[in-house]
Amino acid sequence: MNVAYLLIGGNLGDRLGYLKEAIKKISSQCGVIKQTSAIYESEAWGYLNQPNYLNQAIELQTEFDPHDLLNRILLIEDSMGRTREQIYGPRTIDIDILYFNDTVIKDSVLTIPHPRIAERQFVLIPMNEIASMHYDPDIKMTINEILSICKDNLNVTLHK
Repeated sequence: MNVAYLLIGGNLGDRLGYLKEAIKKISSQCGVIKQTSAIYESEAWGYLNQPNYLNQAIELQTEFDPHDLLNRILLIEDSMGRTREQIYGPRTIDIDILYFNDTVIKDSVLTIPHPRIAERQFVLIPMNEIASMHYDPDIKMTINEILSICKDNLNVTLHK
């Protein structure tokens, strides 16, 4: 059995409803959800002129390999109305594979660990909640250590 860490998020429509729907679909189509972080609200990263995001980290136990998991995630995103019109643009749902076991993958389709983890507090804060001691095999530090040196200054708060 494999362990994957995912980040789900979105900033269009019923943000909370989309997160809940994504959790259900991931659970039924990808594996067993072992843990979820609290839900966090953050300013947009990259392209700033858009609504705030809600984000949540997930620990997933799965029988699928990384590429099969990615294909299932893409189908879930499509079924939830995800469109890819603008890089870092607004979206109903985004599901990223952050980590997959201790695997490092860098191919034309998939990069694991996710390449911008260390630059994003909206990823590190929920990940730190559920897996602070998880070791990033690329950066060679724990999530907690990466968070402590992260220079991102966007506001990330617990969603109420």
